[in-house]
Amino acid sequence: MSELRYNFVSDEWVVLATDRAKRPKDFLKDTGPPKVLPEYKPDCPFCAGNETKTPLELFRIGSKDSWKVRAVYNKFAALSSRGELIHHDSGIYRSCSGVGVHEVIIEHPAHNACLPLLQDAEVADIINVYQQRYCAVRKDKRFEAIIIFKNHGPSAGTSLEHPHSQLIATPVVPPQLNKRRDQSFKFYKNKKSCLLCRIIAEELKAKTRIIEEGKSFVSFIPYAALSPFHLWIIPKRHMGSFDLINQEEVLDLARTLKETLSKLYYGLADPDYNYTLHSLPLKKGEDDYFHWYLSVIPRISQLAGFELGSGMFINTSVPEEGAAFLRGVRP
Repeated sequence: MSELRYNFVSDEWVVLATDRAKRPKDFLKDTGPPKVLPEYKPDCPFCAGNETKTPLELFRIGSKDSWKVRAVYNKFAALSSRGELIHHDSGIYRSCSGVGVHEVIIEHPAHNACLPLLQDAEVADIINVYQQRYCAVRKDKRFEAIIIFKNHGPSAGTSLEHPHSQLIATPVVPPQLNKRRDQSFKFYKNKKSCLLCRIIAEELKAKTRIIEEGKSFVSFIPYAALSPFHLWIIPKRHMGSFDLINQEEVLDLARTLKETLSKLYYGLADPDYNYTLHSLPLKKGEDDYFHWYLSVIPRISQLAGFELGSGMFINTSVPEEGAAFLRGVRP
């Protein structure tokens, strides 16, 4: 019989369709032989040597001629960094000017680099740029939230295959972040403890959904995962905002992220995925109830009519079985 599980963090019910559950390898898609990418493409604006093809550079690790990671403005930005934030209200209609920030973090000079196959230090460089840009952007008082995310693969929304992440700062708090903040506050008010700190303690005690554990971070498939192999990477130390991590934690996050993505890469044949960093809204300051985390969503299933019409998810992969499979993958 199927089972319904409640996701405290997102305030959503999930249907675990155990009668329709698939074995982990059933999620592998026959896409033919893997595409072999060159190390350099003349027409790729992100490749080393093509720096003049990108907009203004904002930050770099490495020298001008031998860089490791670059942050640049997005040429096709969703929001503009110029202009004043103006709110408009007309009856029941509300709007505001589209000011914000939209940046691209170019993760590696090589076109064929792949994050799960990088060295730990190379992944740490990427995370250090995330932190540098987060700290710089949050100083602008026009913005309410910063979202850092990565799209990997066509079904995840990738338009350029060169490995890159993005940062967007918005003048409003996105509804998903608002909902997670509200859920964390309700739990703290009732239980006098942080929701994610409690989840980490329970998961480490149960061990059945753990994928990778480091000194400072742990990755696992949540009890009520919204989709197959949907997983979280959470800092063990309580932190509301991502920019509070220290260098030792950056190194452990790099190792945990790389190892976790490597298990997806080898276990599920390099699936398309998105990951997103969920951090405290900028004007809230540090608190006792919100705890930042990174979610990874492999794009190996699709939303259908029931999910779109009800707001409930049907997961055809049992979290405990998915985690056991990934633990057994040896990159």
